[in-house]
Amino acid sequence: MKLLSYILVYRRLLLVVLTVLGLLPLPLIVRTKVAECAYVLFVVGIFWMTEALPLSVTALLPGLMFPMFGIMPSTHVASAYFKDFHLLLTGVICLATSTEKWNLHKRIALRMVMMVGVNPAWLTLGFMCSTAFLSMWLSNTSTAAMVMPIVEAVAQQIINAEAEAEANQLTYFNEAASIGLEIDETALGQEKKREKKKPVPGNDPGENSSKTEMEKNSVTGTKYRSKKDHMMCKLMCLCIAYSSTIGGLTTITGTSTNLIFTENFNIRYPECRCINFGSWFLFSFPAALMILLLSWIWLQWLFLGFNFKEMFKCGKTKTAEEQACTAVIKQEYEKLGPMRYQEVVTLVLFIIMALLWFSREPGFVTGWSALFSAYSGYVTDSTVALVVGLLFFVIPAKTLTKTTPAGENVAFDYTPLITWKEFQTFMPWDIAILVGGGFALADGCQVSGLSQWIGNRLSPLGSLPIWLIILISCLIVTSLTEVASNPATVTILFPILSPLAEAIHVNPLLILLPATLCTSFAFLLPVANPPNAIVFSYGHLRVMDMVKAGLGVNILGVAVVMLGMFTWIGPMFDLNTYPSWAPVFGNQTSP
Repeated sequence: MKLLSYILVYRRLLLVVLTVLGLLPLPLIVRTKVAECAYVLFVVGIFWMTEALPLSVTALLPGLMFPMFGIMPSTHVASAYFKDFHLLLTGVICLATSTEKWNLHKRIALRMVMMVGVNPAWLTLGFMCSTAFLSMWLSNTSTAAMVMPIVEAVAQQIINAEAEAEANQLTYFNEAASIGLEIDETALGQEKKREKKKPVPGNDPGENSSKTEMEKNSVTGTKYRSKKDHMMCKLMCLCIAYSSTIGGLTTITGTSTNLIFTENFNIRYPECRCINFGSWFLFSFPAALMILLLSWIWLQWLFLGFNFKEMFKCGKTKTAEEQACTAVIKQEYEKLGPMRYQEVVTLVLFIIMALLWFSREPGFVTGWSALFSAYSGYVTDSTVALVVGLLFFVIPAKTLTKTTPAGENVAFDYTPLITWKEFQTFMPWDIAILVGGGFALADGCQVSGLSQWIGNRLSPLGSLPIWLIILISCLIVTSLTEVASNPATVTILFPILSPLAEAIHVNPLLILLPATLCTSFAFLLPVANPPNAIVFSYGHLRVMDMVKAGLGVNILGVAVVMLGMFTWIGPMFDLNTYPSWAPVFGNQTSP
């Protein structure tokens, strides 16, 4: 038992040592660049999936191992760790920092919820839409962390309102019973005693205990008044977790997996120039919208039932819980006060950034990038992000004053919308390094010939129907992303799926786009992604609740992605023909 306890304590160390030594015969026996690169890929992949080392630390291994195996010189590997992606990320984080610093994100969320009303079903949809919208521009994690306290306050207020309504009803019954006893003056003595002993409706302690002690919150220990209250809390928690993930699908900057794919794709296929902010939004927004609405229906049906008659009934009076919801949301919104100058400037810069992204190369009309036609391909989405991002450090937010000896307040400086320290606290340096490691790994696979070797071995898959290949890829990615981080999953699979598409002579986007979207479908487990973990920490959910709900959302997500690939996405990118920008794949094997 002592040995087992030591193994459990040092399991990560043992996994690191056993992985490195166990796979070492591969490069020692085969002695080719392909085998050496495969060894690096296996080691990094296992460490990423098991998190034996921190993800960003594992991402540094290609910088150590590629030069040692003679695959790439250290200077070339180092250059892969800072790409156009990192400049785009920098500009986006500037916007996110200012948005959260001045509470603009909270104002947007509350305003959107107030617009849809307080009927429980519509309220849930309102929270999902506002969360998804914020997740398009902010990180999924920060969006879930910001919205969940509001949702928790609303849920608790609904429960309290129901309790108050029942208490009022109980008081009414008691008063009615006492009035009846006073009127019946002839019934004294034993009759009066029997009246006193008779239990008042709803006042039976056994009845109340059966209601109250249904279940307890696993974190706070508080009891739910009824099963319906518990189900409502579960529903709201899962809606926030899933909508924060679904919203990230719609923009390149919405989640790190989209950014990683875009940068890898543009590096591998520099002649394509078909993936930009506008084109990504046009193909992903309909898919995300469909997944969001279907998920709402699925979760509503699973936990509370779906009553169309109640939802669309007009002119009915608000229930106690609906009035409580309205009061809480209105109170939270009023706490923000009137819109401040800093919020207005942040909102204007946000709109400018979005418009510049959409209009750079929209595809159906000439974009503003044509102004730089002499330098085609030089201006990218990261250029827009940097221009707007730098303005956050320039535009004044507050004037700093000091008191002179004469007692006057004199302005001596100003603070910008964000400071460098605030930016640093929001900048996900771990993701930046992780993505750099993925780029280095992809470069190594290309230089060593491993990508071509994988493509040669996978070419027999070309005999399968293309829809089946896409479906298998989506299911593998969806399963893998439940146990491995989303960025690690897309980083590992890109060097495998790209040669596969080239080997079977289909448009690489036909396989890579659905696989990238499915990388975000980590809905099953609390540890699958940070938003799931955040909502799980509130104690309303069990693991099986998330598994049941997440399985349905996963199936819906894969189905919508498959539908999109063969309807509106196909014509957008001409996916039925093998493009000129993709290499003609040979069947020769690299030495």
